[in-house]
Amino acid sequence: MTLSSNLTQPRRLLQVLSISLFLLSATTMAANDPSIKGDVRTNVQNAMNELIQQRTMEGNFKFYDAVSNKVHNLKLVELHDGIVKKGDFYVSCADFVDAKGNKVDMDFMVIPNGNKMVATQAILHKIDGKKRKYHLED
Repeated sequence: MTLSSNLTQPRRLLQVLSISLFLLSATTMAANDPSIKGDVRTNVQNAMNELIQQRTMEGNFKFYDAVSNKVHNLKLVELHDGIVKKGDFYVSCADFVDAKGNKVDMDFMVIPNGNKMVATQAILHKIDGKKRKYHLED
């Protein structure tokens, strides 16, 4: 092995790492549209929070999962900051944890209704990082 081939491996590794970091950052940025600002952003978050509160009983967000045919009892961890627009509605998500400690990522569909935003549906997006068959946002 020559000196130049010894230098090529670290250089190639650096290139692969750089490309990976770029792709990872692009994926993260795709889940947020920075042009959604001010009242719209606040109202989407408020609509999600309102739906979560309406469906929370005894400290658990109740969610029927049509894929597993069961009701999940979830504890809210945090609402995500990211919001995207999909046609006539907005999508944002929130992290929950289930009784077994699994991280559950829920997407929320939020629709403008007059001068108000209304969260109409929650969709289970991921469990412990594994995407489900049905989800609104990659």
